[in-house]
Amino acid sequence: MTNAPYASRERSTKERILGAAEALFATHGFAGASLRQVTAAARVNLAAVNYHFGSKDKLIEEVFRRRLDELNSRRLAALGKIVGQPGTRLEDVLDAYIRPALDLSRTDGGGAAFVRVLARAYAEHNETLRRFLSDNYGHVLRQFATEFGRLLPGLAKEEIYWRLDIVTGALTYAMADFGIIQRKNDVAERDHREAAAEHLIGFAAAGLRNPSVSNATATR
Repeated sequence: MTNAPYASRERSTKERILGAAEALFATHGFAGASLRQVTAAARVNLAAVNYHFGSKDKLIEEVFRRRLDELNSRRLAALGKIVGQPGTRLEDVLDAYIRPALDLSRTDGGGAAFVRVLARAYAEHNETLRRFLSDNYGHVLRQFATEFGRLLPGLAKEEIYWRLDIVTGALTYAMADFGIIQRKNDVAERDHREAAAEHLIGFAAAGLRNPSVSNATATR
């Protein structure tokens, strides 16, 4: 039988390490933040990091897994509710893809630092991390691409992935809330996120529906 107080302490230690690592990776990058800095911020020794994660690469992976497991579970749950339903629109599928990610970025949910970590992942060429993300979460993108393909039969598979990649980049930018339009002091964060979601869904839907780039070029 598991000792409950001991298990709770183990979770607390692991969560402290993950929280400290997330904050430091967001500020200094994956190469710039050392395990010594992580242990100091989490108030643990190096043995605790090695016990829970084994290596810095595995710690980085777990920082992503802690957030992305929940995010992609919510995405797939939302997608599952609309796939095969009569009248499902492109905007509905985009909503299932975009809204859970914007919810993750809310400050009261603790995801703001992770958004900066996610941006680092795009900027830094860490092949180990890219492979981890592809192996563990690539199936989610493929499921959405399949549904986009069903709704947009005129687009080639490669073109759909091009456009979905661009939508994901715009989504990451929106999550970071680093654009020209900043939340006003008298606007609640939830309302600002809702406006961002509606604008992004409309913009992405228009881009996805646009005729194939190759076809458009051929007609010029």
